[in-house]
Amino acid sequence: MAQQHHEMTDTGTGAGPGTGGEALAGYLQDQATEFLRSLRLHRESSTDAQGAEESLEAARSLRRAARRIGATLHTFRPLLDAEWASSLRPELAWLSGTLGQEHAYATRLDRLLEALHRLSGPSQVPAPAPDPRPASAALAASGAGGRTARQNGWAQPPVPSAADSGTPRGLAVGAAKAAALLERQLTLARTRAHSTALQAFGSSRFHAVADHVAVLASEVPLSGTAEDLGFLADQAEAALAEAVAALPLGQAGHPYNAGALSHGLAPTDTAPDAQDAPWLKVRSLLRLYRYAQEVLLGHDRHDPRIADASHALNVHREAAAAAAAAAHAARTPRIAPATAYALGVLHADQRHEVEAARFVFQRAWLREETRRTR
Repeated sequence: MAQQHHEMTDTGTGAGPGTGGEALAGYLQDQATEFLRSLRLHRESSTDAQGAEESLEAARSLRRAARRIGATLHTFRPLLDAEWASSLRPELAWLSGTLGQEHAYATRLDRLLEALHRLSGPSQVPAPAPDPRPASAALAASGAGGRTARQNGWAQPPVPSAADSGTPRGLAVGAAKAAALLERQLTLARTRAHSTALQAFGSSRFHAVADHVAVLASEVPLSGTAEDLGFLADQAEAALAEAVAALPLGQAGHPYNAGALSHGLAPTDTAPDAQDAPWLKVRSLLRLYRYAQEVLLGHDRHDPRIADASHALNVHREAAAAAAAAAHAARTPRIAPATAYALGVLHADQRHEVEAARFVFQRAWLREETRRTR
């Protein structure tokens, strides 16, 4: 792997002025400032539709800053006060995870409804009608998530005959009901996540995190240890390379190999698919590596190949979560066989998306390896 950080940056080898510690402190202070700015915008946003959208965007920015601070504390912890870093990092992870749930459920629902629309055909299940309101305003109007499929633009068309369309009859019958079931389940989950996020913003735990970040914006507690930023970034890169080496990249080189389709629908298979875990680990390590590069090189010098690999793993996670949601919905008691069939087709489609994302990552990563060995 690349060992050129010393030549590309002037990070030095210590933690004093003009060294790696100063570069690290500057990055952390920038992220802390962004965190506090986003928090202020979130608190100042109004309650109308525009203000709700601004509040959501501020929460996303706050989450991005929290994620970067936490990742930096992990990668460069030898340069920082150990007790301070070890106490703040899990709190930032809690905050980032809590704030990300609402957006994750909304994205998952959109992905599944679009896939059902694509699989069943426009003559069977029309696409959701666009809502002119921002997402948060639509969520607030839905109360506890009780919108019906028809209210959200999902019509209940008469069942066509198999001869009228190339869509299998079972899918034609069950697609609309499957869409309604998914919307009920995921909108309810999103509403609960929204309430949890609001409670988090008002909790003493969040205020303690905000206080720590406010201190960080003015003073970074460095340890004074003579460690090189480049060396610590290289360690993050080595961990990433080791995790990628454990992936079945040879199998992923065949797009749609369907190796994951037998998982996820068994009644006992409630845990995340075991074969997804190594890919999710690589995604986390790739994020740590990207943020370490931001500390060394700044925000404007991203490698497009790394960005492509990161995007592929993001799609992988979203598709895997969507497949799990379809499988969970298919286990709903007393649903019609046609609905269960449509959900099974949807689950298989999303697992194919998982395999396609692995294929894209494999190609992007091999391009990166080829570039490095030249």
